[in-house]
Amino acid sequence: MEAPVLLLVEDEVLIQEMLAAEFADTGFEIVVASNGNQALAELDTDATRFNAVVTDIKIGGGPDGWDVARRVRELVSDMTVVYITGDSTYDWSSHGVPDSVVISKPFAPAQVSAAVATLITAADTHRIG
Repeated sequence: MEAPVLLLVEDEVLIQEMLAAEFADTGFEIVVASNGNQALAELDTDATRFNAVVTDIKIGGGPDGWDVARRVRELVSDMTVVYITGDSTYDWSSHGVPDSVVISKPFAPAQVSAAVATLITAADTHRIG
């Protein structure tokens, strides 16, 4: 069985490394994008290869995490999306995609991997049921 693939969109290297290690430890293959343009390029190349997207909301100039999530849902309507943010949780209800989760910084890496696993399981159950 192939490892699930996760797109991690984060501009802070320390958080990238921390989350990449957590997801690798839990059996994911990780593709890292440091900004919105890189993330959109990965998605436009082949969004179906991903099982989930974890994105910071403020990721430098260009497209933000809201844009990344909207694009992935245009390409794969039931893709698991988890937002991580230091200050944008209040915007989630108006900007976030349906059936997503937002996690505030600071967080424990296990919180993010648990959210991803829960959403993937829910999406799989919905597809089967």
